[in-house]
Amino acid sequence: MKTFTYISSILFLLASLALAQNQVPVQSSFKAMGAPNDPKVSIVWNRYYDSQELADIGERIAIAYPDLVSRSTIGESVQGQPLYLLTVTSKQGGNPENKPGFYIDGNIHSNEIQGSEVALYTAWYLTESYGKIEWITDLLDRVVFYIVPTINPDARDWFIHHPNTPHSPRSGMLPRDDDGDGLVDEDGYDDLNNDGSIVQMRKLDPAGRYIEDPEHPRMLKRAEPDQPGKYTILGWEGKDNDGDGRINEDGPGYYDPNRNWAFSWVPEYIQYGSDQYPFSIPENRAVAEFVVDHPNIAGAQSYHNSGGMFVRGPGSKADTEVYTREDTQIYDFLAQKGEEILPFYRYVVLYKDMYSAVGGELDWLYGGRGIYTFTNELWSSLNMFKDENNEQGWFGRQKDVYRFDRLLLFGEGIVEWTPIDHPQYGKIEIGGVKKNWTRTAPSFLIEEMCHRNMAFTLFHADQMPKLAIDSVHVKELKDGLLQVDVIVHNQRIIPTRSDWDVKNGITLPDRVSITGDDMQVITGFTVLDPYLKHVQEQTHHPGTLHVETIKGMDTVQVRWIVKGNDRAMIRVDSVRGGILGKEIEL
Repeated sequence: MKTFTYISSILFLLASLALAQNQVPVQSSFKAMGAPNDPKVSIVWNRYYDSQELADIGERIAIAYPDLVSRSTIGESVQGQPLYLLTVTSKQGGNPENKPGFYIDGNIHSNEIQGSEVALYTAWYLTESYGKIEWITDLLDRVVFYIVPTINPDARDWFIHHPNTPHSPRSGMLPRDDDGDGLVDEDGYDDLNNDGSIVQMRKLDPAGRYIEDPEHPRMLKRAEPDQPGKYTILGWEGKDNDGDGRINEDGPGYYDPNRNWAFSWVPEYIQYGSDQYPFSIPENRAVAEFVVDHPNIAGAQSYHNSGGMFVRGPGSKADTEVYTREDTQIYDFLAQKGEEILPFYRYVVLYKDMYSAVGGELDWLYGGRGIYTFTNELWSSLNMFKDENNEQGWFGRQKDVYRFDRLLLFGEGIVEWTPIDHPQYGKIEIGGVKKNWTRTAPSFLIEEMCHRNMAFTLFHADQMPKLAIDSVHVKELKDGLLQVDVIVHNQRIIPTRSDWDVKNGITLPDRVSITGDDMQVITGFTVLDPYLKHVQEQTHHPGTLHVETIKGMDTVQVRWIVKGNDRAMIRVDSVRGGILGKEIEL
């Protein structure tokens, strides 16, 4: 009997070992679609990173993919931090500056942090997918991405590492005397309970106009006009640090980095936050100089939060004519696709659907540089609970904040009301929404936010000009002359120069040229209508024909009369459409 038991045990052990050897790891037999399953650079996308951590991730990506990524800086922040740039493209495709460029940045407002994660996710996804996903491979072969994950690293770190509200600070860290007392940044928020967040202060007051919401007692609501109140809201946590009888009136900054750009800029007394003059903010100036130095940039995306929107300009009704009919059609086409990719987001025009704001990066990139630009307002309240028609209004969505916290965050996002003694107000209570809830997506929804917004941006980038020489036809004429006809095709929706660019001469016209060792160019034409034989002659330097733009999904035809019997080179030079050439026999 013992022998049988012993043999049975051996057989069981051998069977178990055989089974173990034949087991295949789950990740190699079944892979979820979407983000790379086995990345070379492993990154957790369910959290937010400070500026040093962002820099470290960017460095890891650049080291892992030297053939795809160059890491550099475009300048420094107010406090001397590098503004890191990741240039992402296939380096085998030649000089990146000869490719259509797409510019991405995030975090211009310091509390709007998740744009940095989306920007960095884009660099990571592109590099991890090159050579594995055909569409991404083609995209990086012909397009260059310029990615600056944060253009406000100082204030990003201030938001992350210091007590703040969900809405503070929007500013950068240039010192400013907000209250006009000759001191700077001396009376900001005070974390009265040392929990890392700045929440609300309330005081029991028979004349107060707020009561606890019956459905969500942690939340305050206004009493009805004929209803007695219980509390007065005193504002965000803080005390009078400088003895001027005011609280929280002079924190870090204060200016608005997104009101400081040199398009439709107005002074501070007209629009709060504009600061001293256009590009008085070093980080903004660094971005502007980089963009001007890279005229190949044809598309751009600046990530903000929140509200679930992708926004185009203008920021002012006065600038509606800047967004021409032709360019608006391009914007509308891209946005319609965006509404599919981002089902909880809506396409809006800034001044008409949100608010009026001038001197913004969005308007400068288009109005100043002719670049098709969107701002995505990341994270939508519709991600919380189903509200297909978005009919709740502000108060209904505020209730969802507390309901979501109870059902999915399990109380992590709200500070319970707690009594304290205040040096000016006496006995009060503090409580409410923490800084890292409401404006920023919760951890388990960050990767979805990153991937969907990246997908919209990549679609936009893919629609930048893609040029091809469709046909070359050589026809013999009298007296040894030849007629050379060339058709150049733009295979994407975005033209080589936006309509606003053409109207204002922001970049050079496209050039189509013919050269050859033993060839003489007699004259050259742009063919306006090949059927009716309408042409426009260029008598000055006819070997290089100037074309104002090659519209989306359209062609241009050029014609030369030449003398020669050797080979010739046809070359297309487009600042935003790239460079291509074709050798032909004459």
